[in-house]
Amino acid sequence: MAFFISTHQLAFTFGILGNVVSFLVYLSPLPTFYRIYKRKSTEGFQSIPYSVSLFSAMLYLYYAYLKDNEILLITINSFGFGIELMYLIVFMTYATRESKIFTTKLLVFFNVFIYGAIVVLTYQLTKNDELRLKIVGWICAVFSVSVFAAPLSIMRHVIKTKSVEFMPFPLSFFLTVCAVMWFFYGILSKDMYIATPNILGFTFGIAQMILYAIYRKRKQQVLPDITLIDLKDITIDMKAVVVEIMQENAADEKENTQEEVDGVNEKKDGDNNHEIAITTSNVREN
Repeated sequence: MAFFISTHQLAFTFGILGNVVSFLVYLSPLPTFYRIYKRKSTEGFQSIPYSVSLFSAMLYLYYAYLKDNEILLITINSFGFGIELMYLIVFMTYATRESKIFTTKLLVFFNVFIYGAIVVLTYQLTKNDELRLKIVGWICAVFSVSVFAAPLSIMRHVIKTKSVEFMPFPLSFFLTVCAVMWFFYGILSKDMYIATPNILGFTFGIAQMILYAIYRKRKQQVLPDITLIDLKDITIDMKAVVVEIMQENAADEKENTQEEVDGVNEKKDGDNNHEIAITTSNVREN
């Protein structure tokens, strides 16, 4: 008996997988915020990534609201909205005064002003539901492309420093898998506003993993492994250097001492000559 899977079932399967992987990606900053909580300080961490993720979740919730039968988009973006909001609350609790002011301005600008403008303008200027959905879809796609392009700065840093210290492989891997899942979900559900940005996400993810494969061993070259034989040689060399320095210091001290003795003798000779001259002068006067 043949077993057929419909396009709708495949799309739903990739949507579920996309939800699972996105769930893991959303949870990836938990160690960072646990560290912030334990140390009661943000330690230079920035709020921009979490503000942007919150804005992205809000955009896709609005898009899912305008489109029918998008329960999978609603579930993951609702979770994303909640977790990013929690991250920002923790950040604002332990951030410095300057960081709190900056984060507040960022949230007001993007998540209140810009988001509010998108909702109001799309409802006021577009009376057609299909046109409104297209406009919001393009806004979501463009914003997603800008988010996917963000790792370019990290990739440039990796190439410049030849180190993958600030580009962890697990995060790059899960972001790539996430892009693949949502790409196929978009293709199978005929939603180009979801599929198109994830092509770029998949491409950048593969590029990051290639860079990781190239430079992952370079980081270890900063502090090469030292064997016992090398350590012995280094110890012998250090002893030789210490002996040489001690000999040089002894020679310098001997030379300085001789110069001081010569100076004292010259001074004594000068004083004696001066006394003799005075005595001779007194004798002549008498």
